[in-house]
Amino acid sequence: MNNRTPGFIAEFPLEASPQAEQALAIRLEAARHIYNACLGEGLRRLDLVRQSKDWQRARAMKKSKERTELFRQTWALFELFASSLQKYAERCRDGCWIGHHLGSHDTQATSLRAFRAVQQYAFGKRGRPRFKGRNRVHSIEGKEDAVIRFLTDPEPAVHWNGLVLRLCLDPRDKHGWQQQALACRTKYVRVLRREIKGRTRWFAQLVQEGAAPQIRKTREGVVGLDLGPSAIAGVSASDAILERLCPTVEQPWRDLRRSERAMDRSRRATNPGNFDEHGRAKHGRRQWRRSRRYRVLVQQRRERERRLAAERKRSHGELANRILGQGKTIQMEDLSYRSFQRNFGRSVKVRAPGLFVSILRRRAASGGAEIVDLPTRTTRLSQFDHSTGKYVKKPLHQRMHVFGSGAIEPVQRDLYSAFLARCCDKDLLDIRQVHAAWPSAEPLLRRAMARMKEPASGPGFALPRVLRSAGAGRPLKRRVRSCEAVDV
Repeated sequence: MNNRTPGFIAEFPLEASPQAEQALAIRLEAARHIYNACLGEGLRRLDLVRQSKDWQRARAMKKSKERTELFRQTWALFELFASSLQKYAERCRDGCWIGHHLGSHDTQATSLRAFRAVQQYAFGKRGRPRFKGRNRVHSIEGKEDAVIRFLTDPEPAVHWNGLVLRLCLDPRDKHGWQQQALACRTKYVRVLRREIKGRTRWFAQLVQEGAAPQIRKTREGVVGLDLGPSAIAGVSASDAILERLCPTVEQPWRDLRRSERAMDRSRRATNPGNFDEHGRAKHGRRQWRRSRRYRVLVQQRRERERRLAAERKRSHGELANRILGQGKTIQMEDLSYRSFQRNFGRSVKVRAPGLFVSILRRRAASGGAEIVDLPTRTTRLSQFDHSTGKYVKKPLHQRMHVFGSGAIEPVQRDLYSAFLARCCDKDLLDIRQVHAAWPSAEPLLRRAMARMKEPASGPGFALPRVLRSAGAGRPLKRRVRSCEAVDV
């Protein structure tokens, strides 16, 4: 897979017959066996590496070229690298029934997936990887445009070892985004399986070379953002916003608790031997039985979370488009979203600010925009007061910024921080620019505060008037109904 060149993902539903769906399910199951075999072999070799004396001696050394070379030699001694696991995967494939369903390239891509999981665990970036259970592998990809291929003759379809899966194009694509995306060179193809409303659906992700086609226009300008666990504030030259992240997503916590309790009662009723006299689950390996009622509850919970995730991603995409429509230079503080998860777990679960930042970065990169991360230690935007020129710490519960001079009425804290972020230059706050921009920015901040209190006044940062669509062939709904679990 050539990942050195820039690329983007174009996803399309696949039209598959029942026979093709059965063949695809068998191939995903074969990929799961290959992944587990390579993962087990990689973890075994990693344990041997860590038990070696050279590796233990390298750990005691200071960071240097000799230390790095000793680590590399230890990994090479036990053949802990991608090419070795690929050869091991091919031997496993050729020695059993898997060889009738998987080719060389898709087997190598699956083994590379297992090697990367072991590598991240070895470097301390993630925890110990787990083996995949039955029906737990939902995607498989090819290596380059070889075994799993995308062809346009006679019609756009994915060809995979005798299977021809036609792409279902959206006939409402008015801007021609699909045709522009299909015209780019395909780097490799990924086949996905999703369960939507209790039904298995198949999709193809075409990893195309180049930048994603743009159907919205962006303009020059600087936008300052202040992102929180559940709200966002933004200030540009012509407008300002202060609103909740994903306002159409409402997590039904009460229904979720009821569903969890019902699942726990069903699990305890069908597995009484797996719990002790105090109602605690016994340690060790146990055989769990799942009743039909329990499986129905699990399916309902899965569908509920899928709907919420889809609406959350759609809302994030629309907000990212609105921000990029205000300016190509976006300045925001460099925050720790893991800290958000630890301190504001419930809000982060519903609003997902880290997901929004990743979507904004991806769309900014494809549209030629720039995101500037401001260091919090040098800027200290939430503490600065331009009326006095001093830095004053505020408690977290204080949401209004009170100016020390007393001549200016208080403004919302996040809005003021977003305004200051817009006035930063090269990781430093430009105080002269703050004083020059404040007279024109103050009415925008007041209007955003009033808009937050009166939702009927409409949101700021509107989409460009030329293109009024939320996606390729998907019309924008101005009045979107809240997505709740009751809809399931």
